[in-house]
Amino acid sequence: MDFNFTEDQESLRDAVHRWVEKGFGFERRHELAKAGGAAREVYTELAELGLAGLVIPEAHGGMGMGPIEAMVVNEELGRGLVNAPYTFGALMAPRLLAAAPEALQAEWLPRMASGGSLVVPALHERHTRYRLAQVATRATAQGNAWRLEGTKCVVPAGDEADAFIVPARVAGAPGDAAGIAVFLVQRAAAQVNAYPTYDGARAADVVLAAAPAQLIAADGHALLEAALDVGIAAQCAEAVGLMDYLVALTVEYMNTRKQFGVAIASFQALRHRVADVKMALELGRSMSYYASLKLGEPPAQRRRALAQAGVQLGQSMRFVSQTCLQLQGGIGCTDEYVGSHYFKRLSMLELSLADTHHHLGEVAARMQDTAGVFA
Repeated sequence: MDFNFTEDQESLRDAVHRWVEKGFGFERRHELAKAGGAAREVYTELAELGLAGLVIPEAHGGMGMGPIEAMVVNEELGRGLVNAPYTFGALMAPRLLAAAPEALQAEWLPRMASGGSLVVPALHERHTRYRLAQVATRATAQGNAWRLEGTKCVVPAGDEADAFIVPARVAGAPGDAAGIAVFLVQRAAAQVNAYPTYDGARAADVVLAAAPAQLIAADGHALLEAALDVGIAAQCAEAVGLMDYLVALTVEYMNTRKQFGVAIASFQALRHRVADVKMALELGRSMSYYASLKLGEPPAQRRRALAQAGVQLGQSMRFVSQTCLQLQGGIGCTDEYVGSHYFKRLSMLELSLADTHHHLGEVAARMQDTAGVFA
């Protein structure tokens, strides 16, 4: 199998890299984080590069690209520690809206592609614990309209979004995969309680009290799984970019920092630890490629592959970030040092959408072969 990127994909990577180098240095990122993590301005700049419409069909003003291009972009955004809800607004939301009636697509997708509107998924509730079927928010039909009642938690950039994509239950009890529909709710119809997050971004709790909504899909569980897998693959790629930069930063520090008159990079024990870190990074990179390549597979194979990637990336993120922080010593813990912010983002990313333990449970639930362990 050929894992070389095409010329167009490399050009896309270079364009994002140049923007990061020129327009999004650590100083700007740090100021945004200290000011509360607002990122709509940054997202608008990404839209000006055409990235908000990366996967939106050309018929709706987008670029019509696929998961490999999304992976390339997210790697570079991760490497630059870019503070923007790109995975949620530019990748997951278009995947969900692809199932909407044509009129709803025509209303929102062109605005999303231009960056004029930011639409984000609002998936989680207080007791969800990453389970998509654990939906308590209720949808009630009133003639041709719908009204939603419930609360969604930790919605990315919730106070900066123009609309939310919300799963709500039209039948059944929480935990049932059947009876979940997907709706679009405009922000003006919701009460939004925003707060900064640990990694310098923003999130919000969104309260829906008889909020008017537009139906995207009546049978929503499979659609939510597909969009979730798009988000997991994108975050795997972002994690690879984050780890790549953090490892390079750590090696640079070790070549500069001296003890007993020599650079600490010359100490054999520390060199062995860097080798372990590099191995974890490359395992994560290979599984990130695997995740993006599997997005087009049938649901059963896709879900298992994305869970497997989530397990490896979760393990790699934790090991790489913690080991690099230890190798950098006291300076790695200071807010003024860039390395600490990569550590925070990797720590937060390992818990976003689904954590390592949840992914491991998904892999176990999908294991069909006993590998000879059982008779």
